[in-house]
Amino acid sequence: MTPAVGFDLDMTLIDSRPGIRQAYRALTEKTGVWVDADLAVTRLGPPLRTELSEWFPPDEVEEAVTTYRALYPDHAIAPAAPTPGAVEALAAVRELGMRVVVVTSKLGRLATLHLEHLGMVADEVVGDLFAEGKAAALTEHGVRWYVGDHVADMVAACTAGVPGIGVTTGPCDEDELRRAGASHLMSDLTAFPALLRKIAVGCGTAAG
Repeated sequence: MTPAVGFDLDMTLIDSRPGIRQAYRALTEKTGVWVDADLAVTRLGPPLRTELSEWFPPDEVEEAVTTYRALYPDHAIAPAAPTPGAVEALAAVRELGMRVVVVTSKLGRLATLHLEHLGMVADEVVGDLFAEGKAAALTEHGVRWYVGDHVADMVAACTAGVPGIGVTTGPCDEDELRRAGASHLMSDLTAFPALLRKIAVGCGTAAG
């Protein structure tokens, strides 16, 4: 299998906060249950059910998940934008002859909508996984490094036995990512191409 670099989606490859904020506000309008959208977008990373459990009674969470996901395409896709350096990061992976694999806690079809809207191509998109749950997908798809903004992403990398590359574009700072097992740290993805060339060539992973 051709080696791959894995990426988380929200706040790693894309800044999805503006659209997610709109989707939460639409959910409040639809259900009558107030969700603090401004607060919710500061803690992206965990599964949707985790956030909605903060606002909805336990017996209403699953219905809220279904309603939110139905609202999501009309509210959340268009406002999202690539994070700094994300487009160049994906290009760097391909230039070295490797594949791009996106592994995210977001539902796979919604993640795919984001990537297609932004013209960001992934060889594989695997969704609805979090923390240790991502590890099997990383292994299955030949991921050699996993890039993410959340401590749970570093846990996923460690569980899969691959280096985690942490970016501080999300809710977690350098210390948190380092304590969670990050092998490398960056403020955003603009430094990623140079890092990838260094570590891929150093371990003989780059093609050619």
